[in-house]
Amino acid sequence: MKVTGVIQAGGQSTRMGGRPKALIELGGRPIIERVVAALAPAVDAMLVVTNTPELYAFLELPMIADVYPDHGSLGGIYSGLKAAAGQAALTVACDMPFLHPEIVKLVASRAGEGDVVIPRVGTRLETMHAAYGKACLSPIAERLVAGQLKIVDFFARVRVVEIAEADVARFRDPRVAFMNVNTPDELERARALATELG
Repeated sequence: MKVTGVIQAGGQSTRMGGRPKALIELGGRPIIERVVAALAPAVDAMLVVTNTPELYAFLELPMIADVYPDHGSLGGIYSGLKAAAGQAALTVACDMPFLHPEIVKLVASRAGEGDVVIPRVGTRLETMHAAYGKACLSPIAERLVAGQLKIVDFFARVRVVEIAEADVARFRDPRVAFMNVNTPDELERARALATELG
C-alpha cells in the first residue's frame, strides 16, 4: 500500500505568541526538519498542509493549502488525505520534535488494516500521528460542512484499528514520542529532553 506522509503546519501558534512552532530550533535544527527526518524513511512521498507556504519552501516538499480554511486539524487531515497520491495519508503534526522513525514505520506498515490506524496511549487516541485511508474523505467532509470539527467523531463511520501503547513503547516512551510543543513551558521541557536524548 502506498502511504503519503502529511505534515500539518496550518495552525496559528497562538500559544507561542504567533511564532510558527515548526520553525523553532531544537537541537540545532527547526522542529519541522526533525519531523521530516522521522517521517521520510517510512512513507512513499511527503507533503505539507499549510496556508503559509513561503515559510516552508526550504523543505523543498510539495505544499497544499487547506480545502476548508479555519476548520482546524480535521480540515488539515482532509486536505492532506485528498491531495495524497497514496491510498493512505500518515498525518503528523509539525510540532512533534521526538517522533520516532520506528513508530512511524509501525503505523505506516499497518495502514492497510483499517480506514484509520491509530495509536492509543491511555484513554487518548493520537489523532495527529495516525494513518487515514481514502474511505475517510466522505465522512470527514460531512463533518466539516456541518462545522463539527472534533476528529474522533467521524470514527463511528469507518473501520478503526488501534495500535496498543505497549507496541509504541518498545521504541520510545509514548509521552515523549507524541509530545507537542504548544507553549513556552513545553518548549523548555523539549529542550531539556533533546539534550537528554542526544
